[in-house]
Amino acid sequence: MMKYDARACSFNMDTGCVELTLQDGRKISIDCTGVEEALDVTMAQRTELDYLIYNDPLAYAELILNGNPKEYLKNAAGSHGLED
Repeated sequence: MMKYDARACSFNMDTGCVELTLQDGRKISIDCTGVEEALDVTMAQRTELDYLIYNDPLAYAELILNGNPKEYLKNAAGSHGLED
């Protein structure tokens, strides 16, 4: 398991990537659009991913790198969506 420097994880609006710095100084850039296309997400799932990207980019990075994003999205889609 990689060790993250939580202070150095953010969403870069210019590139559309969540950028993560590892404790050893290496950098990982996650192409959020590419992830959404690869996962073939619904609008509700995209809303869930967007919530993480903007509010908790480290949780997003951990989900994509170490988690099971398809399973997560199946269970969480809509939990941060707009209410009727």
